[in-house]
Amino acid sequence: MLNPFLWLILTIIDLYFYVILATVILSWLVAFGVVNASNPYVRQIGMALRRLTEPLLGPIRRALPDLGGIDVSPIVLLLALQFVKYLVAYYGVQLL
Repeated sequence: MLNPFLWLILTIIDLYFYVILATVILSWLVAFGVVNASNPYVRQIGMALRRLTEPLLGPIRRALPDLGGIDVSPIVLLLALQFVKYLVAYYGVQLL
């Protein structure tokens, strides 16, 4: 049986994982012209996603070297989230 607090932490990590994926997919859709960034709904969704992800992506971007226009910070953050998720699950279960 999983502790409710562990379940909550793991669920929040999973949700944030999907928010990062949505941010990446929206940026690709805007970059390739599939959706129009001047559309007010797209702009609002983009701003909300950026506000949710930028506090963690910004420091990663500053720490990574410039790769010529390729942003790998979401990949680094997704890997870090998975690492934290497994750490929480592993050590959380051991505490029970």
